[in-house]
Amino acid sequence: MFGAVRAWRGEVRLELGPARQRAVLAVLLLHANRPVERQRLIEAVWGDPPPAYAVNQLQKYVSALRRVLEPGREARSPSSVLGWTDGGYVLRVADDGLDLTVFEHRVGRGREALARGDTRRAAAELREALAVGSGPALGDVSSAALDGERDRLAESRAAALEDRITADLDLGHHGRLIPELTQLVAEFPLREHLAALLMLALFRAGRQSESLAVYDTARGVLAEELGVDPGPELRQRHRQILTGDAALSLDADRDVSPAAAQPRPVPRQLPAPPALFAGRDDELARLSAALAPGSGAGGVVVIAAVGGTGGIGKTCLALRWAHEHRDRFPDGELYVNLRGFDPSGPPVPPAVALRGFLEALGVDPAAVPDDPDARAGLYRTLAEGRRMLVVLDDARGTDHVRALIPGSGTCTVLVTSRSELAGLVTEFAAGSVSMDVLGDDEARDVLTRRLGEERITAEPQAAAAIVRRCAGLPLALSITAARAATRPHLRLAALADELAESAGRLDALYAGEVTADLRAVFAASYDALEPEAARAFALLGLAPGPDIGAPAAASLLAAPLSRTRSLLRGLEAVHLVREHAPDRYQFHDLVRLFAEECARRDLRETARLAALRRLADFLLHSAHHALCRLPARPQVLKLVPAPPAEGCTPHRCADAAAAREWFAAEDACLDAVHRTVRDLGWDTHVWQLPVVVLTFRSLHGRRLDGLDTMDTWQAAMEAADRLGDPAARALTRNATGTACAHLGRYARAEAHLAAALPLFEETGDLVGQADTLHMLGCCQEQQGAPHRALPYHERALPLYQAAGDTRWEANCRNSTGWCHALLGHYDRARRYCEDALTLARGAGDRIHEAHVLDSLGYIDHQCGQYSGAVENYRRARALFRESDCSSAEADTLLHLGDAYLALGRCEASRQAWHEALALHRARHRTAETRLLRERLDALDRRPAAAT
Repeated sequence: MFGAVRAWRGEVRLELGPARQRAVLAVLLLHANRPVERQRLIEAVWGDPPPAYAVNQLQKYVSALRRVLEPGREARSPSSVLGWTDGGYVLRVADDGLDLTVFEHRVGRGREALARGDTRRAAAELREALAVGSGPALGDVSSAALDGERDRLAESRAAALEDRITADLDLGHHGRLIPELTQLVAEFPLREHLAALLMLALFRAGRQSESLAVYDTARGVLAEELGVDPGPELRQRHRQILTGDAALSLDADRDVSPAAAQPRPVPRQLPAPPALFAGRDDELARLSAALAPGSGAGGVVVIAAVGGTGGIGKTCLALRWAHEHRDRFPDGELYVNLRGFDPSGPPVPPAVALRGFLEALGVDPAAVPDDPDARAGLYRTLAEGRRMLVVLDDARGTDHVRALIPGSGTCTVLVTSRSELAGLVTEFAAGSVSMDVLGDDEARDVLTRRLGEERITAEPQAAAAIVRRCAGLPLALSITAARAATRPHLRLAALADELAESAGRLDALYAGEVTADLRAVFAASYDALEPEAARAFALLGLAPGPDIGAPAAASLLAAPLSRTRSLLRGLEAVHLVREHAPDRYQFHDLVRLFAEECARRDLRETARLAALRRLADFLLHSAHHALCRLPARPQVLKLVPAPPAEGCTPHRCADAAAAREWFAAEDACLDAVHRTVRDLGWDTHVWQLPVVVLTFRSLHGRRLDGLDTMDTWQAAMEAADRLGDPAARALTRNATGTACAHLGRYARAEAHLAAALPLFEETGDLVGQADTLHMLGCCQEQQGAPHRALPYHERALPLYQAAGDTRWEANCRNSTGWCHALLGHYDRARRYCEDALTLARGAGDRIHEAHVLDSLGYIDHQCGQYSGAVENYRRARALFRESDCSSAEADTLLHLGDAYLALGRCEASRQAWHEALALHRARHRTAETRLLRERLDALDRRPAAAT
């Protein structure tokens, strides 16, 4: 009856049916071999008043139980197990067939032995009684009538447990009882007898102060929970301990075991705490939470794993926490440096670490077993019941520490490793604390603590440069600080200069010893990698840009995407890379330098160049494919890159939204890889990459820098000239002119566009000619000369029509209509724009449709049709937002605010301008931000009646 209601036939467990059927069986078992009236059974199972169907349902449950308990019985024959008498149903059970009966018999024999003074026999009987069943009584049945029985059984078991502990105390086993009693007192804080027993055990173990603390705790709990003082037993125990009453001591003729009598060694193996520890408040708090007392459910050992890359400060954090919490571990601390990634030698085998632990726990060196499993077993035995901390520093992996984890829930284990130690989390429910680099303030604090505030404030710029170039890595900061501390006359600026050059930065981060050599620390992690992972690590170090996506990495490595993700996860598991965003990985700056060194040292130049070629092809082809999902400039869509290198698998976007996301994610990498291909002289990539990327950025109002600098475009034009391809020369000049126009450099823009036009005419490219003429018109528009823009648009329009390019014919018609609107020709402007709207919608071009609606809104506004203007602007704004064109959306919101103001809807106008202001601020558009500020200020100054 202890635990859930269960039944067996031999070794076979029986299926007892639903909860109410099990409740019927529970009531019958509680009255085994005695009749139970039908009504009593019904009330016990269903409560009072019972439902009308209770009698019928009870009969069904009894029949079902008979079939389970007597499978061979014929349906109409009397039951010998569950019968019916005049007094009700009776369940016949043998004396040894019910665990409740067995429990009660053994408890009775134990108490008889106690009464006779046979303490050893009493302890044995009571221990056997408590071994019957487990868990809460009647744990899987629910009934109000059974709650009283449940409480009675729980009390009976608790009383037997207290008797058994009393017997064990009389036998002198107080030392091993302390952990059990500590846990029981925490679980049942209102049972004063348990507290009295714990006080006695602690007193006999020579821990008088802890014994008195138990009384103080119990008194506080009783006062808070019940509003009462401790009872006579607890008060008397308190007085006896205060006076050192001899009655509490074991009699000389008692049977005290040698193990209990011998004082146990208390190991104190922690190394000194880290000097000048700085920062890490969040990590210390997370570690305390992971190692909080009682966080290991069900008496399981509490474990926390601290992870991070080499030099991140894992050992310092672990030792700082351990020293701050030494009072939690009165039975000592064990420590071993497992040297899992130590550059000075191989890892320490678990068997060797176990020998050290056993000797620290008092085992004679000659008595340490040779067999590793026997060593582990003896270690767990000696750790049982101890409140002890075990620090396993620099573990290679879960297998490295498994044998070193004690089995006792009283112990706490703290592991550090460069590996992820996922096995500890899954097998032992370990808490995990992952360490990242220090913030700038924490890093400066590290330098200040080592060098002094005076030296830092004397050269603040140099100190800031050191912090920046050490990239928040504590070991790098410590090495640099050590070099400065040993050379007090060395200026910090000189150290900062040494760290400035990336090629020599790792050389500068060496202080003359292996443990103070950042390169050696990283090499220990690299050398531990499997060959395929080591090659991946080195090649990833070559990738330009701040990070790399998994698809791009797959092309860089010439590996399937699934395998690449597996390799990246493996490198992340040993903290060599970090997944900072979904499917995107990055190095710590200093780890990247080391990875580049590995690539140049361990890989042939041909392999390095082939990997970079695959990456460049990946970005070019993926960008072009993404552009094809968008309403891009037509001549760019005609650009067809050469087939990608073998092993390169370009990414293919499913739709326009995915294309925008891809460009946003790869934006900085596109800039970086272009700088690389320029350095390598790969002319095709040099001109094609900026042409493709500019088209996306200009289409979506993105920033115009990086790839859009004049140096980039000059390089693109020169590359096209070297290739001698007229189409490439035309495209690069057209794109360069477009970039200049976006940057407001209109004279240069017109010169480059004028140079592109005859090249497009030479190749017979009608769309290229139309696009160049259209862009020349846009330059005039942006300079406030719509009358000079119109001829260019009018020349471009028939070329678009002749080429059959409906989408860009719509765009050109809209530009023509816009120029007419600016010149006050509103009827003509409306005709052009309405035709453009029809074409854009027919082509499914949402962005050009939005631009046309914006133009129509302007025309309506100028014609005094303010409601129509509002409607067109609102529809345009929705399409721009849908297409992620925040710059154009902001411009439309500005116009929408103007239209609302014309209608006298000042609050709506204010809301539109505030939204536009937020978008312009996010894009750092200073002039537009200033204009909106002026409009909002003017609106705020309007008289109240006007608003």
